[in-house]
Amino acid sequence: MTLHDHLFNFIDYLRIERQVAKNTVESYQRDLERFVGFLQTQHITDPQKIDHTHISHFLDYLADHLLVASTISRSLSACRTFFRFLINENILDADPSENITIPKPWMKLPEVLSIEQMQLLLKAPDHHVPTGLRDKAMLEFLYATGVRVTELVSVTLNDFFWDEEFVRIIGKGNKQRLVPVGQEAIYWINKYIDIRSPHALISKDYVFLNRFGKKLSRQMVWKVIKQYGRLAGIDVFLSPHTFRHSFATHLIENGADLRAVQEMLGHADVTTTQIYTHLDREFLKSVHQSYHPLEIGKFSA
Repeated sequence: MTLHDHLFNFIDYLRIERQVAKNTVESYQRDLERFVGFLQTQHITDPQKIDHTHISHFLDYLADHLLVASTISRSLSACRTFFRFLINENILDADPSENITIPKPWMKLPEVLSIEQMQLLLKAPDHHVPTGLRDKAMLEFLYATGVRVTELVSVTLNDFFWDEEFVRIIGKGNKQRLVPVGQEAIYWINKYIDIRSPHALISKDYVFLNRFGKKLSRQMVWKVIKQYGRLAGIDVFLSPHTFRHSFATHLIENGADLRAVQEMLGHADVTTTQIYTHLDREFLKSVHQSYHPLEIGKFSA
């Protein structure tokens, strides 16, 4: 069997046996197809002939093509998962990437909007017109729940517990979680649902629809967010994840428990959530100045 054959078997293993989320499987496939393609240029088609020098050269190849450190790190992680699969299948005796390390990208807080910027963004849609009302409801929902864009476009009317103000979210690996929505987002979603009801029969109960009454695409969500960012005069890179990062950061800045934020975000490991504890230095400085006794004049040094 060739490397491509083993790769196809690995992808089937992830999809069928492990039931890994579709987007994650596609990410593995892209990274590993690039790796296998590189090995072919080195005339390597047998996995047993892969050694650490091939992997080192592959990482150099990625760096030469100006890929960012996080992408290179993810590619190495994909290779290691592939090699573990081959070892379990008795195709490899050892992991050729075992002693290879690359510098970890600096853990920095992703782009986060201030509360004032978020308020401007949420006010940007014209909720007096149908499309604007949909966008208003969508932006309020994103900020209220911190959901991923894939989760946003997949949420249905049946996922809502209206009286309790919760929504059921189907996350990565089809894992379910309950996330509070809050009165403000519920209010705007209900207003939007009232005007989009003629489309309900063809929407399969998806909440957010395009103008043809079909499920909203992830690409359209990106486009909408960028559009309102420009209208609000917010001069930073905006994406659906900006809402997720801002949601988590604002909660933690205001004293939310890290484990609770982890649950709402759907992170399997709390260490993933801990990036949001690396708060902006200016915010920490302002907290210190506002509350430390020496700063507020409670007593003199």
